[in-house]
Amino acid sequence: MNNDIRNLDLNLLKAFDSLMDEGTVTHAAQRLSLTQPAVSAMLTRLRDYFNDPLFVRAQRGMIPTERALALAPPIKQVLTDINLLLQPVHFDPLTADMTYTIAATDYALKAVIVPLMSELKKQAPGIRVAVIAINPETMVKQMEQGDVDLALMTPETTPVDLHSRSLYQERYVCMMRAEHPAAQTGQITLEQFCALEHILVSNHGGFWGPTDDALEEIGVKRRIGLSVNSFLVLPEILRITDMIAVVPRRLACRHDHLVIMDTPLEVQGFTKSMAWHERSHRNPAHQWIRALCLQASQIHHL
Repeated sequence: MNNDIRNLDLNLLKAFDSLMDEGTVTHAAQRLSLTQPAVSAMLTRLRDYFNDPLFVRAQRGMIPTERALALAPPIKQVLTDINLLLQPVHFDPLTADMTYTIAATDYALKAVIVPLMSELKKQAPGIRVAVIAINPETMVKQMEQGDVDLALMTPETTPVDLHSRSLYQERYVCMMRAEHPAAQTGQITLEQFCALEHILVSNHGGFWGPTDDALEEIGVKRRIGLSVNSFLVLPEILRITDMIAVVPRRLACRHDHLVIMDTPLEVQGFTKSMAWHERSHRNPAHQWIRALCLQASQIHHL
């Protein structure tokens, strides 16, 4: 085949990009909504055009050749640039019809997604939001492939090659049931705090967190009786026990029969931020949603 640019179909570049990302014809076909034979035929045309095997079979899928590895970055950039060219210059929230995917923790679901949806449904009712679990290890790849549009993270966990913007600064407070003996005075002493049994939220089932760092600095410890991997169950457990929990301030509100008070010592908080990829940086719709996310996070703070 004469490798003239006029003979190169844009769909072939999409197929190449998918094969690079997915590693198998089967997965690439699923991503492109094509049949396996169709993708295999496209691979044959790509091999002819570039005069190179591009992908060779291995035990698990296919391995890209040196030529394919060299082609991958410029081809992905071409596809990104073309996608930007095809984006509408003007964005009208009221008539927008699209799906926007956000990666978030369960904390961010309540602290960020809830206020965002409150504003989004008023201003852009046709935008659908898909929220998935966040995985920092695969985040950049998911964004490169367009599987994730926005990630709700912290500056410390945000990959350096993503754009990011701080949403707000979070602080910790103490939460317990309203009838708890320690709640009657409206404040809790350090001695009470350490003597009472705590619930800790830990993604890894651990028994140490920022509160324990603060306690260690002054030479004391607390009692942790339960470690859970989600904030969502805390209110139920606090209502039926005399356990207490140190939680982010934005999660400690809107719970009946529970009270919050300041911790007896300063516990270092954290910054909540949003991160996105260069491929969507200039997209008008994405820019509008990111601005709304920032606005909603600050309007609905408590």
